[in-house]
Amino acid sequence: MKKLERRLSLVSVVAISIGGMLGSGIFVLPGLAAAKTGPSIWLAYLIAGLCVLPAALSKSELATAMPTSGGTYVYIERTFGPLFGTIAGFGLWLSLLLKSAFALMGFGAYLYIIAQIDLKTTALSFLVVIMILNVIGVKKVGQVQVAVVTVSLIGLVMVLLFGLPKVDSANLEPAFTQGGYGLFAASAFVFISYAGVTKVAAVAEEIKNPGRNLPLAMMTALVVVTILYSLITFTLVGNIPLSELSSDIRPIYTLSKLLGGKVAGYIAAAIGVVTLTSMANSGVLAGSRFPFAMSRDRLLPSFLSRVHEKYTTPVTTIVLTCALMGVAIVFLDVERIAKLASAFMVMMFIAVNSCVIVLRETSVQWYKPTYRSPLYPFIQIFGIASGLVLLFFLGYLALLGMIIIVVAGYVVYYTYGSSRVQRSGVLKVYGHRPASFLLYNRKRDAGNPDRNPSVTIPQPLGANLDGVISAEAQVVVPLFGNEKSSEILVEMGAAIAPKQKIQVVHLKEVPDQTILDALLVDNVTVTSLNRRVGAMADEKDINVDFDAAVTHDLVETVHLISTQTHCEWMVMGWDGRSNYGLFVRNPIGWLVTKIDCNFALFKDKGVRYIRKIMVALRPGRENQELMQVCDNIAQFYKSSITLVRVSPLTDGEGEKQELQRQSERLIESCKCPASYIILEGKDPIKSIVEATAGYDLLITGTPKSGDWRNILLGSGRDKFAEKAACSVLRLTMDS
Repeated sequence: MKKLERRLSLVSVVAISIGGMLGSGIFVLPGLAAAKTGPSIWLAYLIAGLCVLPAALSKSELATAMPTSGGTYVYIERTFGPLFGTIAGFGLWLSLLLKSAFALMGFGAYLYIIAQIDLKTTALSFLVVIMILNVIGVKKVGQVQVAVVTVSLIGLVMVLLFGLPKVDSANLEPAFTQGGYGLFAASAFVFISYAGVTKVAAVAEEIKNPGRNLPLAMMTALVVVTILYSLITFTLVGNIPLSELSSDIRPIYTLSKLLGGKVAGYIAAAIGVVTLTSMANSGVLAGSRFPFAMSRDRLLPSFLSRVHEKYTTPVTTIVLTCALMGVAIVFLDVERIAKLASAFMVMMFIAVNSCVIVLRETSVQWYKPTYRSPLYPFIQIFGIASGLVLLFFLGYLALLGMIIIVVAGYVVYYTYGSSRVQRSGVLKVYGHRPASFLLYNRKRDAGNPDRNPSVTIPQPLGANLDGVISAEAQVVVPLFGNEKSSEILVEMGAAIAPKQKIQVVHLKEVPDQTILDALLVDNVTVTSLNRRVGAMADEKDINVDFDAAVTHDLVETVHLISTQTHCEWMVMGWDGRSNYGLFVRNPIGWLVTKIDCNFALFKDKGVRYIRKIMVALRPGRENQELMQVCDNIAQFYKSSITLVRVSPLTDGEGEKQELQRQSERLIESCKCPASYIILEGKDPIKSIVEATAGYDLLITGTPKSGDWRNILLGSGRDKFAEKAACSVLRLTMDS
């Protein structure tokens, strides 16, 4: 299939993003919004811009992880599954094309000033021009957007320069004619003015260097337009009495005429016509990519994903989008429908913020954005909460619009897409359990034995890659590609369970939408790992079987491998965190709750020669079996063990003696050189961490329990792993 070409530069992307906002939001809506809140309308625009900011940041992150056509549809479909993706794609497509149709009709008030021409005839004529322009090529669309946005910005800045000094303070009182409710109602009403800032993500597949240019363009456009809107509306209410402004649907013309006479008014009218046309143009560009992306995912007929051989544009979806816009212009009350569709956009912004939370918390292996939203997750939580508030102020019509579009998307999915797709979203795979206490609740869940994940083991890539998981393996070492040293991790597995067979599996997780068979090719990374692990195994006389797998479900694949073997130990690399935020982090948290075996998490600090081992047992976790494992590790590395206990300063002599007796019992069966020390201090963690400077490996157990506040607020860090000067091995054993 022919792919879209990356042609859009940073300037073009900023222009498209600004062009998606500059339109009815400033040329038509200010007067109507002023009627709701009074001279404080400028504050309503500022609040609306702040409410859009989380979605812009979230969408920037999502777009750099998934730089493909479809934008919000793709993010929701990958995160929540094809049903929600269909509803999102269908709703966003309709909302964009209806808003674009509204923009073409909205410039009629300005066009009438220049020439008394029939509104719908002119709108349809401009629609044909826009369609041809989009078919010819996105690069030309970007070039046109740059010119149009430049003219619009110059015109609006001129209005500011001449109008701001003439603001009459008498027109600014009272600031709030309808109180706080009126202010927030106006903020919800003008929210649609900013909706276009994120639509440029729908053409991420056609942007040069999207990891840098896309978030930079969105933030630049949002800041510029928010400042511009706030200043322009302040100038409007400061120059035009509220009694006149509240019923004016061409306020920029009115203000320009007031400041510079008829000539200035005509110029403002011409700019309004061009800008509103540009808004429709930007809407067609972004809107046509939703059915294009849905077709590629087999949720809509395949002919919608065809790309023109010469122009490399999705001609079919462009023509279909423009045709539906034409129907809307001729037959529908577009203003009302556009408002309802914009309410659905608020819901999509809520969903976008939710996508970032789900993808970050589950940490699916394929989610690797080159840009990450700052202040996570607080900025996303604010976006979700503010979106719900805006929906409340939009009223019952917003609810009605959402119901209609949800039903339409549901019908489309179950009449066409459901029989053609066999995949699920990230949330379905990883989100079917509650977040709290997962890591520390050791109740085992063997899962559903009848459910096998989508997993493909490649054809042989080397001597040990036979595509068969060893049923005799008692230690499983999954590799995810981010380990500092795969060899030391496999070696640690051999040390924990000496003379046992080890199954090493390199796992690559891909979205459900990726066809696994397409990835069954020789991979240099896997080939290299196979060679390195094999060489280490020969040198250390370790019985290792190495294979690689490509999967849609990382957790279930590891679980499947463990059930197909005699797995007693699962050994994994670790970043020192048990969980992260509102959900348990994948794969560590989820696997600990799923795997019915002992678990070892290794935090690699780069130490390669293990001669001195410190064992720090947590209070109440004196375990002779755990000490036996520590002894195995020490014998493997021919090292010594030092058992470290911490005695609070408040302990009496009798308590200290009992601690000594416990320590002696724990080390008496060790075959390696073993000793113990008792440290005194107020802070056990600080005392142990300071002592790690003299050791190569710190071995700890698992905490008895987790505080719900740590789980929910994302403070699930293991402080030993985070602060220790040496590598850390955290052992969790069945009891």
